[in-house]
Amino acid sequence: MLGSTLMFAGMAITIRLAAADLHAFEIAFFRNLFGLFFALPLLRRAGLGVLRSHRMGLYLVRCLIGLGAMLCGFWSLVHLPLGQAIALSYATPLFVTIGAVLVLGEVVRLRRWTAVAIGFVGVLIIVRPGVSEVSLAVLVALASAALAASAAITIKFLSRTEPAEAIVIWMVLIMTPLSLIPAIPVWSWPSNGLLWLWLVLTGLLGTAGHTLLTEAYKRGDVSALTPINFVQLPVVALIAWWLFDEGISRYTVLGASIIFASTFYIVRREAKLARRAVTDKPIAEHSDTVHR
Repeated sequence: MLGSTLMFAGMAITIRLAAADLHAFEIAFFRNLFGLFFALPLLRRAGLGVLRSHRMGLYLVRCLIGLGAMLCGFWSLVHLPLGQAIALSYATPLFVTIGAVLVLGEVVRLRRWTAVAIGFVGVLIIVRPGVSEVSLAVLVALASAALAASAAITIKFLSRTEPAEAIVIWMVLIMTPLSLIPAIPVWSWPSNGLLWLWLVLTGLLGTAGHTLLTEAYKRGDVSALTPINFVQLPVVALIAWWLFDEGISRYTVLGASIIFASTFYIVRREAKLARRAVTDKPIAEHSDTVHR
């Protein structure tokens, strides 16, 4: 999980470095293109048979939403201080909780709703509407978090029947040509080898981050792993200060801490309820058997 967090932190830095010469939409295309290249070993390991599916419509919806989240996220990383952009991305689990109620029909009770409300207080502290102007970049960053939450919900649907390797491989297979469409109007060829290096690293770090994240969730408890994700903020803030002379405001730190504390509580609560459901199931099945 720590490796995944550092990979995504590194990707945020390479995106900003590449943005000195390229539009964010073009960087997103190259992230998918090189990400596809680095994801090919998954296909070799799983075999072509893993790509068979009767749910291609849902795959397409997932990729369209995911591409929207990526484009908004990359654009906000270019146009906001990196620390603030990362902090606002922590709002994604808040939107996931709301979406799980509206789309998946999950039951969320008072304590988790309270945590969601507190999390959005953290967002308001970062944005400070009425005190400072709410920029387009801030709104785009929040749109990215909401779209990322929607993509996560579609993955929940897909994961009921589809293997994890298929979800990852189909994502890059579909998103690579899709991401070329918004890149064409702003296209300019990378002009030097260093720029190509940033683009290749963006694809490598993104794919490595997702791979390590999947492996971490396979090996450990989500609620125990989630706090490690907060390491991304100080790492990115420190590198942004060093490379780009960017500071991070106390409001961003305070708001990010509140958002993260609320999302951590939500994840812990969901994990506790899931364990309780697994524990109670054998008891319920035994009781049902006795009554039959």
